[in-house]
Amino acid sequence: MTGSMSDAAIKAHTAELLDAYDSGRQIAPISEGDADFDADSAYRVAHQITALREARRERRVGRKIGFTNRTIWPIYGVSGPMWGPVWDTTLHEIGDGLHTLPPVPEPRLEPEIAFGLKSAPRAGMSDTELAKCVDWVSHGFEVVFSPFPGWRFSGADCAAAFGLHGSLYLGPRLPLTESIIDQLPRFRIALEGPDGKRLTGCGADVLDGPLRALGYLLGTLATDPGATPIGEGEIVTTGTLTDAVPISSGDRWTTQLDGIHLPGATIAFR
Repeated sequence: MTGSMSDAAIKAHTAELLDAYDSGRQIAPISEGDADFDADSAYRVAHQITALREARRERRVGRKIGFTNRTIWPIYGVSGPMWGPVWDTTLHEIGDGLHTLPPVPEPRLEPEIAFGLKSAPRAGMSDTELAKCVDWVSHGFEVVFSPFPGWRFSGADCAAAFGLHGSLYLGPRLPLTESIIDQLPRFRIALEGPDGKRLTGCGADVLDGPLRALGYLLGTLATDPGATPIGEGEIVTTGTLTDAVPISSGDRWTTQLDGIHLPGATIAFR
């Protein structure tokens, strides 16, 4: 994965995006001002951002997969998934308390299924083989954000910009039983929030099921020489089961899951 963009341009875009993240400001989409900016260039930027965050002692604890939900592709003008790191600084347990809304621009909430890995999976594994690599499964929420005003961007912009990852909040970590494996593509979810807002979705919306989404990520990483393979102990969150909803301080959101042996979740923001 080399792309046509110069090293100097990659370095400049890396610095601009990381500065925007640290300051909480927004910038114009890179794709609007640079005709050479493509998916390969985006991940070169993303890998440099990862290296800089590790150099300042942030520790990568997993990966997030974005835009696995095909039903929302037309809403955001994208045509496929992307991925980004999850950090020790962005990982939280939901628990019972209030959470401070992350200081990111235009935050949105996504209900997701996450896996904790007990062994390193490989590209090309079947769902059954992948499930054997999973230590636990959790239902929780990811807070995503847009460094680009109005959630206007290309897929490449998203891949470069941290995978739009803000924070990940995990519910109970439960064993991945045979029944849950069978239920993952078929269960349904309702997300309810302030002012009667209600969105619905199902496991199959996420690339035909969360384990399939994990398989997609492994295949993508295998084609990128700049990416670090997924290892034992990593967390992978597999993408939103509904559209992402705008959130504000004071919000309380709850999910109800039907057809799977996992509990719903509630999160509130101060």
